[in-house]
Amino acid sequence: MRIALKFAYLGTEYHGFQKNPGVPTIEGKLLKVLKDSGAIRNPSRARYSAAGRTDRGVHAIGQVIAFDPDNQEASMPRALNSALSHIWVYAWAEVGADFNARRSAMEREYRYMLWGQGLDIEKIREASTLISGRHDFRNFAEMETGKTTECDVRAISIEEQGNWIYIDISANRFVYHMVRKLSTALKLIGKCEKDKEWLKKMLACTLNERIEPLSAHGLVFKNISYPDVKWNIDTYARDSALLEMHELFMRTDITARMLEAICEAIDK
Repeated sequence: MRIALKFAYLGTEYHGFQKNPGVPTIEGKLLKVLKDSGAIRNPSRARYSAAGRTDRGVHAIGQVIAFDPDNQEASMPRALNSALSHIWVYAWAEVGADFNARRSAMEREYRYMLWGQGLDIEKIREASTLISGRHDFRNFAEMETGKTTECDVRAISIEEQGNWIYIDISANRFVYHMVRKLSTALKLIGKCEKDKEWLKKMLACTLNERIEPLSAHGLVFKNISYPDVKWNIDTYARDSALLEMHELFMRTDITARMLEAICEAIDK
């Protein structure tokens, strides 16, 4: 039997997803908990795989790992969450013997949360329509040797919520820093420092300009889609995670409101 786990995390206190000796990472913490619980004894023998790597500070809603468990009961979300910090496993699925969390994916989706004050959202929306479709995203990537920069963007949406603009992008694949650099481009257009024609040339690679990626803290790995995978929600794990997240939200919201009050007071 082979299983996949779906989980969310806040990346703030971790040095990215990939295991890295000497610093706390999402993968490092997960593998330790899986070993300590008896779920797997050896990641290589368990044919462990992960859907994707995220940088330091990047968050996730629907990250996925897969492995052949040594102990199925110990691999369930409810058996793992108590030993995790700001990582919440909430669903599992039985998958085929050849399932790989990265290579079996059909589509990935990311969100960038952009502070929207002072930005023209209509200009951002209009320009974002150019991003859909198949393009060479070399102007929006950190080049990786031997990897193509061509991607097929299946959908992009721009949503305004209060002072925030949510940029949601789904594609067959993404290249390194692609979402953060596209978000930079849209922000420049929203500030009227660049225009739609500039973005068209950048996507066509008839113009080459260096773009710096926006902060990793605004990026969320939202979801990854697989053919014929049916997720089972562990209701106990989900409800416990929601309670923990609610308490965390209350604490951070108090901090945000205090900062808002301080800003208002000293700006008078």
